[in-house]
Parts: sequence; C-alpha cells; structure tokens
Amino acid sequence: MFHKERMIALKNFYLTTPIYYPSDNLHIGHTYTTVAADTIKRYKKLQGYDVFFTTGSDEHGQKIQEKAAQAGMSPQAYVDKIVADIKVLWNMLEIDYDSFIRSTDPKHEKAIADIFKKLYDKGEIYKDQYEGAYCTPCESFWSDSQLVDGNKCPDCGRETHLAKEEAYFFRLSKYRDKLLKLYEDNPEFIQPESRKNEMINNFLKDGLDDLSVSRSSFDWGIKVPFDEKHVVYVWIDALSCYLTALGYGTEDEANFNKFWPADVHLVGKEIVRFHTIIWPAILMALDLPLPKKVFGHGWILFEDDKMSKSKGNVIYPEPIIELYGIDAFKYFLMREFSFGQDGSFSREKFLQRLNSDLANDLGNLVSRTVSMIEKYNGGILPSPKAVEELDQTLITQATETAGKVEELMDKLNFSNALEEIWKLIRRTNKYVDETMPWILARDGNTERLDTVLYNLSESLRIVSILIQPFMVRTSDEIRKQLGVEGAVNWEDAKTWGFLKEGTKLQKGGIIFPRLDIKVELERLNTANNKLIEKRTGARKETKSEEKKPEAPVEVEPVEEITIDDFAKVQLKVAKVIACEDHPKADKLLVLTLKVGEETRTVVSGIKQWYKAEDLVGKKVIVVANLKPVKLRGVESRGMIMAAEDADGNLTLLSTLEDIADGSSIS
Repeated sequence: MFHKERMIALKNFYLTTPIYYPSDNLHIGHTYTTVAADTIKRYKKLQGYDVFFTTGSDEHGQKIQEKAAQAGMSPQAYVDKIVADIKVLWNMLEIDYDSFIRSTDPKHEKAIADIFKKLYDKGEIYKDQYEGAYCTPCESFWSDSQLVDGNKCPDCGRETHLAKEEAYFFRLSKYRDKLLKLYEDNPEFIQPESRKNEMINNFLKDGLDDLSVSRSSFDWGIKVPFDEKHVVYVWIDALSCYLTALGYGTEDEANFNKFWPADVHLVGKEIVRFHTIIWPAILMALDLPLPKKVFGHGWILFEDDKMSKSKGNVIYPEPIIELYGIDAFKYFLMREFSFGQDGSFSREKFLQRLNSDLANDLGNLVSRTVSMIEKYNGGILPSPKAVEELDQTLITQATETAGKVEELMDKLNFSNALEEIWKLIRRTNKYVDETMPWILARDGNTERLDTVLYNLSESLRIVSILIQPFMVRTSDEIRKQLGVEGAVNWEDAKTWGFLKEGTKLQKGGIIFPRLDIKVELERLNTANNKLIEKRTGARKETKSEEKKPEAPVEVEPVEEITIDDFAKVQLKVAKVIACEDHPKADKLLVLTLKVGEETRTVVSGIKQWYKAEDLVGKKVIVVANLKPVKLRGVESRGMIMAAEDADGNLTLLSTLEDIADGSSIS
C-alpha cells in the first residue's frame, strides 16, 4: 500500500537524447548519451515516477541530400536504412525509449510547418538576404569574425565557401538579455557549470545575431508553408522534435500536456549552444515553458584520441555486447567516465574493470553467498538468530547507500553513484572474511552462521535494487538466485529485512567469469575488425546494387598562377614558444610564434587535433605576410599551414630537417 501511495504522489518526468543525425553507423561515442538516458529512466521509474523518454533522428538537410546522391539513393531511402540500423542497436542495448521521433514523420512535418507560420505571424521571423561563409558538413553560416585560419569553420576546421541566398531569419538577437536572466534565475539550467560560462563568454557577452532558419539552395526538408522555395532549417525542424515526440501540434496533445517541459535534455558538449541559446529563445517566442535542465556531457575518446575512421580507431558496441553482455558494456560506460567530462576508452581498461568490479567483487559475492547457503542450509534461507555489533555496521551502510546514490544520480553523477554501490559490495565481501562462515559451520555455531548467511543475502538484495538502473539483467539474476519474486522499487533498498526465512534459493551459473585479458584483447580486436570489414563490404555492395549510370563528372578548373603570384606569399619557419586556449572560443588556440627576431601571435582552429602544451617547442610553417585579423577578440598575424585528409583530419606542416626559425621557404 505504501508503494502505491508513493507512486501516486510523485510526478511525471520527461527526458531526451539529442535528435541524432543519421549519417553513418553509430559507434560507442554515439551510444553514450542514450545509455545514460536509459539509466535515468529506469532509476526514476524505480522511484515511482511516470517517465517519458524520447530519442530520434534529424533527417533533413544538405549533407543528407548529398550523401544520398553519392550513394545513388533517394534521401528518404538513405535515412531509412541508417535509422533501421540505429533501432537495431537500441534494441540490442535494450534501450527503453517511449518515442523514436523522426523529422520525416508526417505528423512532425505538419507541426513544424505550423510552428514556422506561427512564428512568422508573430513577427519573430522575417525574410532577408544572407551572404556569408557556409560550412556544408556543419550546415552552419559563420561571420568573418568567427572563422579561423582565414576561412575555416570554427567547429570542424574545414574550409567554408561563400554562400548567398534568400532566407528567413529568426529574431534571436532580441533574446540575449532574456537568456542571461534565464541563466541567472535558474542556475541549474545548464550543467555542468563550465558549459554555462562558455555560453556567456563565447556567445552572449558580445550580443547575438539573428538566425537563418530557412534554406533555398536545396529542397530536402519541410517546405515553408507560405513560400515553397524555402525549406525549414535544422534549428526549428530538429529541436522541435522534443515537442512533436509528445504530440505537440497534432490532434492528440495529451502527452505534451502531461510531460512538457522536459526535466532534462542530455546532449554532447558540441551542441550545448543550440540547446541553451537557440532552443530556449524559440520556446520563448512560442510562449511555451522552458526545459528545466540541459546537461552537456563530454566525449568518449579512444586512448585519449578522438575516434575517426581514417585513424582506424573506431570502436563499435556490438562486438563488446556479443562477447561480454549488455550489462558489462553499460556498466563500463557509466562507471569509467565522469559524465560531464571527456573520457578515454580502451579495450584493456574495459576488461580490467570487468575482472575487478564485476567478476571479483560482485560476481564472486553472489557465488559465495548462494553456494554457502546451499552447502550449509540446503539452499533454504535461514533467519538471523545471533546478532552482533559487526552486523549493524553492514546493515547501516546497506540501508544508507540508497540515499547517497540518490544525491549523486540527481546530479547525473553516474560514476560516483556506482562507486557508492561498490563500496557496499566491497564491504559485504569484507564481512564474509570477518565472520568466516566456514569456521562457524565447522564449529557448529549454527545460530551465528544463519545470521551471517541472512545478512549476506539481504545485502545482496539491496545491491540488486541499486544496480537495476544500470544493469537490468544482472539485477534480475541476483534476485532470481536469492528467490526474490515480484517487482521492487527504490524504497525497498532503504529497509533491512525484506527477505523471508524459508525462501528457496536457486543457485545459477557464475554471473561474470574472470577473464584472461591477453586472450580477450585478441578476441575483441578481431571481432571489431570483422565488423568494420563487414560494414564496409556491405556498404559497397549496397552502393553497387543501386548504382545508377554515372554522369560525366564536371571538374572545377584549377586557377593557375605564375611564379610572380607565388612570390607574393611569404612562408617562414616559426617556433612555438607559447600556446594557450582562446579565452572566448573553445575550438581555437592562441599561439605565440618566434619568427627570427620577431615574435607574433597567431590564432588557429586546431584545438580538436592538438593540445596546447604539446605544441610548445615545435617548428611550424607560417604565412608571414597575411593581413592581420581579429578572431573572437584576439589579433592574429599570420596563418599556420596544415594538411587535411578526406575525413577532415589535420596535420601541421613542418620541415624535414631542423632549421632556424625565421628561415624563408621558397
């Protein structure tokens, strides 16, 4: 009865992942947010909340249209295939989402057209001409002051091109002060705190420009209802998926009325700006309530390097799950990394944690407990009869752990929440060593033995509830071996003594067997490589099966220059004597260069490829006679040279032999 009353008393909870861009198969970095969201949903449900969890795919735009054309497919067929693969992966991971919203869903498209017209009728959107630098991969326009290294995109570092087209604009500039007040009045709105500082210092402090919200240079998108030359751009289309997933703008808005506003939007740190500046401004313009929290988590790197197909370091989740199970994979993601910061994945770290935490600590505790009850009491749970002071320390820690985990989970501090649970697991293992049940059995001290066995089982019952949001299968298996039936909720983890004397335990297999790391590394590498080969092959077959007759390729002519033209460019060797992060831009580095007798500052968008401290002392090539420009408030005198591969990865140019800084290159 207590549980039912508690469930009625608690409120609704709405959470979302980003609306993913379906350009290719997902790797571990992509699954991170969704596993975290699934963990939150299961945790809140255990607490009695009515939870709605949205994920989905952002399927419109120039990039998708171009990729589909390259594959010889229609845009819809292209995204249908990718989305099907995403759903297979979510099913494999047993992600318990309530809505998978696609921006190509007819109900979504109708709602977006209505939203656009509503904003236009209110004067929040107007038509104008746009001319500026455009990055196709990022689908973003940039002002001259935002570009890096001449005309490169500050987000991805690729070359931009000049684009001019008629567009509709959202009056984002009028919301600067309202956004600053939002941040001030709601200090929890952006988490972690460092993300809020980035938004204020990098974007809001110097004012906001109005935002282009339509495109007329391509047609893969939702038509502007009153001007079909234009399609609605990503900012309104994709972000509004959080509304349309709940039925906003449809005949049935029951879920929207019940669950909006969102309790938390989970996003990667690279899209915090869209969710904390553009999204709340759009909602303000629509007179809709604002989300309560946006949490921008860090990236998962591969051994401290960003995952990239060109580097051959992409890790897919499927081989890990197939070899070691869903729970081991989810546990590692949530335990190994601090959610708000970048973390480095390595196969060896994964296997080591599986051995230490899951096999040695948890798996061993379950196996020892059930085996001893089977051996000493015929598999029947005894009752506690001879209680000692030592027991109370275990009981106190066990019943207080749920409260500690709550505080951490409410801050989305998954790693430390799991650490609190593992403190209880390690304490229970220590309790076995302290009480030595085998000695109690040998000496015939049955009353004390019964008490110890009961306490071990009850501690494991509490552990099974605490780990359920992270490891559903393992949680169920522990309760099955303990003979526990029926549903549980979070409050059950705060009370000692739920297990009933006489319960028949059911000994099962080892939950997490100990692994030979050297052998498993080989297995895991092989499985991941096979999947990469299979996907590459499958993709090639698909393209060849659907390949259309090739049209003649028009090669853009290369403008030839004379030796006199080249002589105008002064290239010199420079030594990096200092390097630091740009104070107002998280993609830029500020380098101090020694060029012979001269010292100069150059701002470069290479932060995603190089750490500031790693560049000090290096020799680079600099364009020495480039006109100085201000990049986000810092004057840059020159441009350092870099080579870029097909995937957009950069390598700085240097000289084959060591040569004095200031030397000219000819």
